[in-house]
Amino acid sequence: MAQITCQNITLGYEGHAVARDISFTVNSGDYLCIVGENGSGKSTLMKTILGLLPPLAGKILTGDHLKQTEIGYLPQQTEVQRDFPASVAEIVLSGCQGRMGLRPFYGAKEKELTEKNMDRMRIREFSKRCYRELSGGQQQRVLLARALCATQKCLLLDEPVSGLDPKVTAEMYATIEELNKEGTTIIMISHDISAAVRYASHILHISQNIFFGTREEYLKSPGARRW
Repeated sequence: MAQITCQNITLGYEGHAVARDISFTVNSGDYLCIVGENGSGKSTLMKTILGLLPPLAGKILTGDHLKQTEIGYLPQQTEVQRDFPASVAEIVLSGCQGRMGLRPFYGAKEKELTEKNMDRMRIREFSKRCYRELSGGQQQRVLLARALCATQKCLLLDEPVSGLDPKVTAEMYATIEELNKEGTTIIMISHDISAAVRYASHILHISQNIFFGTREEYLKSPGARRW
């Protein structure tokens, strides 16, 4: 079943278009990798899907009972965010905010979900440590656990392995693949085309000519041969 459908959307800021006429569908359980050169509109597309930016044209539809507030998001980290002075448990728990409704305080369900996702990401031992004391790979696991507290259905990941060493990168890709095999839909921006074709079920290549299709179709396309 389609969770996200983009129909002929134009992306941009303040009326300035960066990409036009993008159409694709993400079904439940898909693993979509978005690739393209810097400035092509990949992060803008992700923010548009999240409702943080409006499309300049076209429509974005959600299905499978998926609400925009139920989409987990792992953005690219800034230096300020890497130095955030909160505990690991506090950061993961903050991913439950969308579940709170009008309640002012976290309840037992949110705390139980936080512990479950810390276990899932193998970071329970760091729960009381300050986030800024962790390595880059550990921080990414914390943010992934936080995103999982927002949803079990769909995760949007913006360059989740950026700045990580090769060993930690491989571990992060393995973790994301495991989540996908468990049924979570993955939409991931990546500059690593080799990883995209290794793990993704579908590829969206944003350039002058937009490509959307399966991994197998992409490997036969002119866009893949240029990389």
